[in-house]
Amino acid sequence: MKTRVKKTTDAARTKRGLLKRMSLQKQLIIMSMPFVIHRIIFSYIPLKGWLMAFQNYKPAYGWLDQEWVGLKWFKQLFSDAVFITDIRNTLAMSFINLTLGFVTAIILALLLNEIRNIYAKRFIQTVSYMPHFLSWVIVAGLVQNMLSTDSGIVNDILMKCGIADRPIPFLSDTKYFWGIVGASNVWKEVGWNTIIYLAAISSIDPSLYEAASMDGAGRYNKMLHITLPGIKTTFMMLLIMNIGHLLEAGFEIQYLLGNGLVSEVSETIDIYVLKYGIQLGNYSLGTVAGIFKSIVSITLVFIANRFAGNENKLI
Repeated sequence: MKTRVKKTTDAARTKRGLLKRMSLQKQLIIMSMPFVIHRIIFSYIPLKGWLMAFQNYKPAYGWLDQEWVGLKWFKQLFSDAVFITDIRNTLAMSFINLTLGFVTAIILALLLNEIRNIYAKRFIQTVSYMPHFLSWVIVAGLVQNMLSTDSGIVNDILMKCGIADRPIPFLSDTKYFWGIVGASNVWKEVGWNTIIYLAAISSIDPSLYEAASMDGAGRYNKMLHITLPGIKTTFMMLLIMNIGHLLEAGFEIQYLLGNGLVSEVSETIDIYVLKYGIQLGNYSLGTVAGIFKSIVSITLVFIANRFAGNENKLI
């Protein structure tokens, strides 16, 4: 009896503490309500569409008038060799984009942090993040023109330098496609991603650099022992956020640069949904692919979050 009363008292005390914290942060709660409502309307309510994955969905009929087929579309999807290949392509390009994106952004942030001329620093920052605002249609057009076998600047340079005897068909050879996608993503996003790391670097205590200078540390030692550890928290946070999108390698760049000659390596899960789901009217199959992406993404976020928590405990 005493144990039950104690648990009830503890629960009441916890509830009062929660209400007190909410009253102290009521301005923040009010400010966040529009975003919560937006998320509910556009992210959670549409989840009822997942019912299509268990139906032989026909748009002409209502939700409850559809033919229920159980796990038929799940079995068909995971027995499709094309979909398995698309998973490989998606994971490969996502890993390339993730790795190159983090490495290049951190390196550029470290180099920009060492520039003492404020005008040169601002100019480089502006030039590097301007491509972020370009549409992928424009970027794909630039890439196609640069890598063209007719008058592409890349092939012209390679032949004039004696590296290649004839134009290299970059866009029709499967071994180049993933590298082209990775390089295009880096060129477009590296400057924008660098802004976050520069903000994290600016929050590092300057006295640490002064103490390191007094101990005789050079620029590279300061980067290694002060700057990089100082942005570790930001790196882990961005890693967790990006790992959740590991199955979203992109759609526009692959769709625009892809063709029949490289479809084996260019087709992603999103393109699969478009080709075999939406264009063929098989909405149930497309929904199953979307559910698969969501489940994998949520699982990866939990794994990354747990790994980050263990790393922080060790530190």
